[in-house]
Amino acid sequence: MATCWQVLWAYRSYLIVFALPILLLPLPILVATKEAYCAYTIILMAFFWCTEALPLAVTALLPIILFPMMGIMKSSEVCIQYFNDTNVLFFGGLLVAIAVEHRNLHKRIALRVLLIIGVRPALLMLGFMLVTAFLSMWISNTASTAMMMPIAHAVLQQLSKSSRDRDIEEGRNNPTFGLQEISDKNKVTKHENRQIHPLPPGSLESKTNRIQKKYKFSQGMSLCVCYSASIGGLATLTGTGPNLVLQGQVNSLFPNNVNVVNFASWFGFAFPVTVIFLLLTWIWLQILFLGFNLVSDGTVAIFVGMIMFIMPSKIPGLTQDPERPGKLKGPPTLLNWKTVNEKMPWNIVFLLGGGFALAKGCEVSGLSQWLGNKLTPLQSVSPSTIVLILCIMVAAFTECTSNVATASLFLPILASIAQGICLHPLYVMVPCTLSASLAFMLPVATPPNAISFSFGGLRVSDMARAGFMLNIIGVLVVMLAINSWAFPIFNLYTFPSWAHSNSSTHCVSSESNTTLSNL
Repeated sequence: MATCWQVLWAYRSYLIVFALPILLLPLPILVATKEAYCAYTIILMAFFWCTEALPLAVTALLPIILFPMMGIMKSSEVCIQYFNDTNVLFFGGLLVAIAVEHRNLHKRIALRVLLIIGVRPALLMLGFMLVTAFLSMWISNTASTAMMMPIAHAVLQQLSKSSRDRDIEEGRNNPTFGLQEISDKNKVTKHENRQIHPLPPGSLESKTNRIQKKYKFSQGMSLCVCYSASIGGLATLTGTGPNLVLQGQVNSLFPNNVNVVNFASWFGFAFPVTVIFLLLTWIWLQILFLGFNLVSDGTVAIFVGMIMFIMPSKIPGLTQDPERPGKLKGPPTLLNWKTVNEKMPWNIVFLLGGGFALAKGCEVSGLSQWLGNKLTPLQSVSPSTIVLILCIMVAAFTECTSNVATASLFLPILASIAQGICLHPLYVMVPCTLSASLAFMLPVATPPNAISFSFGGLRVSDMARAGFMLNIIGVLVVMLAINSWAFPIFNLYTFPSWAHSNSSTHCVSSESNTTLSNL
């Protein structure tokens, strides 16, 4: 019996890939409408994304096959969603990120900040969080974590080594990092002489406390890097995938939205969220581990990315080519295509495109309108309550699957909910987009968590204990933001004219919508 289960587990991916489409077939067969066909595709992709039976990027390509087969959209209409303006913006941002990593700019920033802040544990943690969050605003969360974790690990090792050397010189133990070490020679001498040297009263207890403090500080440093990477990505439109998914979905579902979600408006809304959330995270990690002691945007992105291929990496001058003596050679550029091709995460580009294709399919098939009509009874519930429940649901879901996949899956549905109950779509979509990045509890929740976990010193229970409170803090900060300064930034006071659809014909744009009146 055990062998049978082992075989099934070993072949689980194959079973899911082949069995799940067949098990879901009653939906499009019994309800032969475009809405049912689109729902079949969404459910199938949701299961594949959650189980990772297929690579995430491969699953994102399913609409190219299924939508034309089912008559929902033409192949040309689906394919164009995979490289729209939002994906171009993401691509341009990645070019800048690769240039930063290739030229080690992140190391210079990190070391300069650490020189300014110093080595007090609380301030050291704050310094790493600030640098990681700042890098994560412009490059991917995974890349910023991968860059900063080795630096943090090296700093911890150096601090420990320095404190041990100082202990030997001064003949005493450092209260924060010190670890008593007995040389092999002393051990041999003691063994040969059969002598027992009793420890002074309380020294064993103090040594244990010092070891525990050092262990806790190492845990806190590992977690602060991955958490601040996820938090920093919230601040800018290109900082993390779900933000770009939101912009792409809004532009796809509401083409007349007058570019309401752009780089400036998002930064104005999300940067205060990032600052508040980062500060509260620092305080929480101190309490837990240290004790409490104190053109379109796409055009611009591609333009900046192209500059990286033109600008020299050194001051221009005539130098000899080492491979061809006697020949002159100009300085290399900041970036080259070989580096881009090696480090560009093409899977995320396809994943974003798959989300945009899903959104377009929901709109064309009529599934969005059908969902909106079915959810109109929710008008009697307070909008803030609806948003709070949705944020908690998305934050819980993103612990088990990719944040980009979560945003791609939920945002088209949330837009339909908002239209059906006469809420400003951004009032629902923006907080849930941020909630899709609140993946703090599990190592598998997001790559930054996995990177920090791989350096050792952390248990799943440590991450879950710290991350659970951060999820609560994150949802509360998001709720504060969407119910305060988000209103003037996104003009949430009324139901916008660009959000009208067949399911929202009863909504009146000129009057204050339920977003404001029921708060």
